[in-house]
Amino acid sequence: MARKGGKFWLGRALTDLSKTEWESLCDGCGRCCLVKLQDEDTGEIYFTDVGCRLLDPANARCADYGHRSRRVKDCIKLDPDSAATLDWLPPTCAYRLIARGQDLPDWHPLVSGRPESVIEAGVSVIGRVYALEDALSIDEQVDRVVSWPGKVPKAAKKK
Repeated sequence: MARKGGKFWLGRALTDLSKTEWESLCDGCGRCCLVKLQDEDTGEIYFTDVGCRLLDPANARCADYGHRSRRVKDCIKLDPDSAATLDWLPPTCAYRLIARGQDLPDWHPLVSGRPESVIEAGVSVIGRVYALEDALSIDEQVDRVVSWPGKVPKAAKKK
């Protein structure tokens, strides 16, 4: 069903999207592929600047997207239900925004028509990944806790 301005996501539930539409919502920022640590006592989630073992930090993409769940046992495959409930999804995540009935930002590739707009808006992890998880011990990963993946960058807030 065509939407205003070709915005197929407007007014639709994530469960109503085709596989192609679903996949196209990903802006390719790579923030969800950063290692997250959970405090055992409080349950609080902390982002790190450490990438999943399959993250290609040069392009912010999974190196084996089709087999990621087999190769990384704790990889969470996002679906419409989890997109609405996972509180660690970045505030810029299209799945999170659509699940909450919001529109996509101007820098999203589906709106801008340019994949590099994610980098220009400061949303991408390109140039911000310290190391991949296999290169660091868990203690070293704990030392890499950062707050930026859970925030909207200033450049992304501009209209």
